[in-house]
Amino acid sequence: MSQQTTPTFTITSVTTADSAALAANSRHRTLDYHTPQFALRCPRNLLRNRATARHEKAVDTTTGKVVGYARWSLPEGYPDAWPEAIIRVAERAVWDPDWSSDELLDKVREVEREVLGRGLYMILGYLAVHPDEQRQGIVTALVRNGMRQAEKLGLDIFVHAMKPGVKVYQWLGFRMEREVIQDGSMGGLVFGDYFPVYTQVAQDQHIPNIS
Repeated sequence: MSQQTTPTFTITSVTTADSAALAANSRHRTLDYHTPQFALRCPRNLLRNRATARHEKAVDTTTGKVVGYARWSLPEGYPDAWPEAIIRVAERAVWDPDWSSDELLDKVREVEREVLGRGLYMILGYLAVHPDEQRQGIVTALVRNGMRQAEKLGLDIFVHAMKPGVKVYQWLGFRMEREVIQDGSMGGLVFGDYFPVYTQVAQDQHIPNIS
């Protein structure tokens, strides 16, 4: 019987030179078109809101391949926390949002305003793992790393999650604050939005070590 080994990876900072690799971690409606466009927008996105945005990536230590990415947001007033070095700017990109589903965001924004209005939160705004590298513990490692930073700052954590990530957050001690299920009839899809919250004062100070 062959022995299965678990890929090793490290969590490190992000630069705009990672744009193409980060794009490969994201799924899009028309992959051949949208992946290059995401790569063009990515440097600009990395440079946006530098006072509050924090970015981390997971890198395979054997191949050097970027296998995961997470983007967090701090509340105002923490400019020196979790410092990042991000350089260079994207100059061109085609932006073609699917406005047909925009009305579905109304309920999502309502929940976000309600929860975030209660206090200061560190927000996990984006999380992606390369399709070939899923179920390797990368998502958990990225989230746990952010949780450590939030713990240092004494901040609770808010996440706008999709269904595939819900179990990870539950394993790590998040409680499900709200669920919003909507019928996107114009697109022929049912949309599920989940809002897990991690409250520092209600948790043991040790963050679970889940692989």
